[in-house]
Amino acid sequence: MAGRSWDESDVRVRANKRGSRPRTKQRPAHDDAVIARVVAVDRGRYTCVVDEDGPTPRTVLCVRAKELRRQPIVPGDRVGVVGDVSGEADTLARIVRIEPRSTVLRRSADDTDPVERVIVANADRLVLVLAAASPTPRTGFVDRGLVAAWDAGITPVVCMTKTDLQDPTEFLEHFEDLDVLTVTTQRATERGQRPEAGLHDTSLEVSPESLDRLRAVLDGHVSVFLGPSGVGKSTLVNALTGSQRATGGVNDVTGRGRHTSSSALALTVPGTRPGTWVVDTPGIRSLGLAHVAEEDLLNAFTDLVPATADCPRGCLHTEDSPGCALDAWVHRPEASPAAPGRLESLRRLLAASRGETQRGDSEKRLGQAIT
Repeated sequence: MAGRSWDESDVRVRANKRGSRPRTKQRPAHDDAVIARVVAVDRGRYTCVVDEDGPTPRTVLCVRAKELRRQPIVPGDRVGVVGDVSGEADTLARIVRIEPRSTVLRRSADDTDPVERVIVANADRLVLVLAAASPTPRTGFVDRGLVAAWDAGITPVVCMTKTDLQDPTEFLEHFEDLDVLTVTTQRATERGQRPEAGLHDTSLEVSPESLDRLRAVLDGHVSVFLGPSGVGKSTLVNALTGSQRATGGVNDVTGRGRHTSSSALALTVPGTRPGTWVVDTPGIRSLGLAHVAEEDLLNAFTDLVPATADCPRGCLHTEDSPGCALDAWVHRPEASPAAPGRLESLRRLLAASRGETQRGDSEKRLGQAIT
C-alpha cells in the first residue's frame, strides 16, 4: 500500500439523510398577500371573505401554511392569503400570516386546566345569551362571561330571550349595579296562541320589535354570541342574518338545551353599517377561567372592588379571612339587594381558581336560578 497512488475515486462520502442542502430559515414576506377575514373553520379548511367592505366580496376556501401549523386560526381572524382568491368553485388559497389581533376571547375546560382555547378573535362585543325560561337562566354563567369579556377587553352585553315566557326583571337585578348593557327579546306568537304552548320550541320566529332592539346594539360591531344550548342563539342569528343555522329545543327531562351547532360561524347583518358581524358559537356548559389571574377576577366585580381598600394586606377575601371588609360592605343599607349574591359568586370563583372546589360543584351552586 505504501507505493499506491490515491485519487478522488478512493474517497467515499455518505449521503446526508437530511438532504445535501440545509433548509433556510428565511421565509418569503408575501407582500402581495390579500387581507381576508376568517368566518368558519372546519377540519383544516378555513372559509375566508376577501374584500369584505368592497364592491365584490368573495368567499375563498383556504388551507394554512406549514409555518402556521402551531398557531390557532379562529373565526374573526384577519389573515394574509395568497394563491387563487377568485372565489370560484374548486379553487384553494393559502393563509400565510395572521394579522395582529385587537382582542382574543378565550376559555379553558375548567378553572384549573392550563390549556387555553381561543373562541374568536377581533370581537368588540360579547353577547351573553340566556333564556328567561326553558332552560332556566343561571347567574353564575353571566358572572363568568363578564370576567372573560373584561379580561379580553371586550364590551359585554346580556341578552335575555324568551321573555314572553317569564319576566326577566328579577334576574337582571343581579347585574343592575354594573356597567353592562342589557337587551331583551321575545318570540312572535300567533294570535290566540298561549306562550306556554311553545315552551320548548325554538323554531318560533323572533318578534320584529326584538330584532330591531338587538340590531341597534350590534350595529357597527363584531359581536360573538355565547350561551348554553337551547337559549336561542342560532334562532337570533338566523333572524338577523337570514342564514339557516340548525336550531334545537330543550330536553323535557333534563331541562337543558340540545346541542345543534358544531362550529363557530361569522356572518354579516343586512341593514347595518359595514363591518357589522355576528359570530354564532356552539352551546357551552362550562366557561373555565384558568387563564384569568385572581387579581383580574376581583377587578371584574367592579361593584365590590371599592370595599377591598379596607381589607388587610394579603386578604384572600374568603368567608374566614380575618378583617375582610367585603362582608360588612354588602350588608350596608345603601348596598343593592344583589350585593350578597355577588360576593358569594366572587368567592366561589376565587375558590375554584385555587382548586379548592370542584369546577362542576361550584358552577352548580353558583348557577342557582333567580325566579
